Amino acid sequence: MSGTPAARGVPLQEDAHTGAPAPGTPVPGMGVPGTGSDAPGTGPDAPVSSGTGLRLSGVARVFGSVVAVSGVDLEVPLHSRLSIVGPSGCGKSTLLALICGLDEPNEGTIDVLGNAALALENQGVRRRTARQRVGHLVERFGLAGFEEQLPHQLSGGMRQRVSFLRTLVAGKEVLLLDEPFGALDSITRADLQEWLRSALDAEPRTTVLVTHDVEEALLIGERVVVMSARPGRIVAQFDVHLPHAGSRRELIRHPEFTELRDEILSLLEAVA
Repeated sequence: MSGTPAARGVPLQEDAHTGAPAPGTPVPGMGVPGTGSDAPGTGPDAPVSSGTGLRLSGVARVFGSVVAVSGVDLEVPLHSRLSIVGPSGCGKSTLLALICGLDEPNEGTIDVLGNAALALENQGVRRRTARQRVGHLVERFGLAGFEEQLPHQLSGGMRQRVSFLRTLVAGKEVLLLDEPFGALDSITRADLQEWLRSALDAEPRTTVLVTHDVEEALLIGERVVVMSARPGRIVAQFDVHLPHAGSRRELIRHPEFTELRDEILSLLEAVA
């Protein structure tokens, strides 16, 4: 919300639905890092304005008698980064499944500026040429010296970096991340949070991150939205204005970061 104080949540209109029993298991295999897939998924190509990377209007998803998400309106400008936080079971992963096109909303529309280009070799680019094109990214992604290693020979953090690298090489414009670092130890997770922030600064993509980690949401997202307990709806959003330079340790000590973190945590306690 441009023009609003950066350290203030902007309450949105609440939906009239009441609570419902827990929904079934979220749709698996959304093609996002952290689910075992090689590259993040994108939704169907759709005509959108040149300045918009992703738009959801009045989106609702119902499973039987269970209202998973309701009345979700979101707009993510081209190459901007959005983080979504909320209580467990609030429908965060359901939203990603809808954006990916693996599920369809019962109400509302989703427009995605999706570039479903195949990897360079699958586009007819010769293997040697493809390797040359990706060479400058290998070093930037901290993978220099590991080009010939098989996946099982890489650490969990390196496999995540390879996954992001494949996405960038494929030219995908929309990056969807569902708890991408959730299975990693705290040290590796912190390192990759810092790395991903820098990578997206250098290679911008329209990014949607779902996470339970408020610090991760603030470090990676340029805007953070908070969802309520089921039925999931957006109850507040926060603009994040942190310096692009600086280490993760410096950023999490930044006064604006601590103020935003505390306010979001308080709101999550209230909506859970």
